[in-house]
Amino acid sequence: MREKAKLEDVAKLAGVSPTTVSRVLNNRGAISNKTRQKVNAAIQELNYHPNEIARSLFISKTNLIGLIFPTTAHPFYGEMVFHIEKILSEKNYKVLICNTMNQAQKENSYLNMLLANQVDGMIVGAHNIGIEFYQKANLPIVAIDRKVSETITVVSSDNYSGGRLATEEILNQGRTKIIHINSVRQEEAPSSYLRRQGYEDVMKEHGFPYKTYELELPFDTKGKKQILSDILNRHPDLEGMFVSDDLTAALALSMIRKQDKDIFVVGYDGTEAVTTCLPELTTIVQPIKAMAQLAVDLLLKEINSGFKDIQKNYILPVTVRRGEK
Repeated sequence: MREKAKLEDVAKLAGVSPTTVSRVLNNRGAISNKTRQKVNAAIQELNYHPNEIARSLFISKTNLIGLIFPTTAHPFYGEMVFHIEKILSEKNYKVLICNTMNQAQKENSYLNMLLANQVDGMIVGAHNIGIEFYQKANLPIVAIDRKVSETITVVSSDNYSGGRLATEEILNQGRTKIIHINSVRQEEAPSSYLRRQGYEDVMKEHGFPYKTYELELPFDTKGKKQILSDILNRHPDLEGMFVSDDLTAALALSMIRKQDKDIFVVGYDGTEAVTTCLPELTTIVQPIKAMAQLAVDLLLKEINSGFKDIQKNYILPVTVRRGEK
């Protein structure tokens, strides 16, 4: 096997010192065009790839950003990560993507790995709470839809308004027997709790009974089906259902159709994947691309300018996407 070319090999072929090669690679110091061309020609001939870690130590920056999310297999997180990576790539940053699968131990392991790789900052959307790292992190971090500490900036959509809009949409269909399926408890996901609060406030204002199911919804479809089946059996006269994520809403809609029931379902997220594959689903649309852009802008501002003039909470508006008939 051919050995990888070293910086010294490039210097020897170009007829310059290793220091000169390093300066060309890092665009530091006064280098003549002739010397630069010789070094670049040697790099190309030897197919030399610089040691990025060593290089980052020289310039005190890696241009690496860590992304921590529950799973990119979920349409919301997958679409969010897609936009974040695309925006960062256009600004010459690379990303390290970490899927925690909602496991705190895995998240801690990834945090240590990202620190070892000298990331310049992180964007996190994981669900685990009480992780000590976030309480004392001395690193630019922006959170998506989750408050992980008092000092870390959060970018989210208007979840309370989303809960209200979803409930009003069902009531506008003339349906009053409505339940809400929420994923987790308040302390674990304030955003989901705000959607629940929006639903319950609207039902109270209209004088209708309400019922919220707080469920630790599994990622596997079989587990979700069993949970949804039990809920549908408990409510034979159900007229409407507000579900806090589109994937579960799509599954509920499929089961309702198989049972030939007349239940109006509203989901939440409005990802391109779900609205394309299931255009008939009415859903609350989070501005995912705008959230990604804002998160990146805030993170880079922290990296380049420190933590000055940055709020701790940014809330973007949501909209209703009515399903096609």
